[in-house]
Amino acid sequence: MIQCKECEFCQIDPEGRRNFTCDPFVNIKEPECIAKWQLIRLDMLLVSYQGMLKWYGKLAPLQDKIIRYMQKEINDLDETERWKLDVDEEGGEEEDPGTP
Repeated sequence: MIQCKECEFCQIDPEGRRNFTCDPFVNIKEPECIAKWQLIRLDMLLVSYQGMLKWYGKLAPLQDKIIRYMQKEINDLDETERWKLDVDEEGGEEEDPGTP
């Protein structure tokens, strides 16, 4: 089995990072390369997901504040509209005097 550092499709930059130019649909040298390629892609997905979770963690306090503010506003609106509902309920009872 060829090691990635010996492969012509692997380039290592001066900082030690590896750049793979292999494509599993075009130029794979050995079957093990596909498994390695899948692991690299899975690692990239994991890093992206962890970054997304960090953003969600930063947004969570802001979302909590917005939700609390919206609940307060909705409750205030309900209280201001309550007098209309009370009048309608009382008026409905007065309109139907024929019921025993």
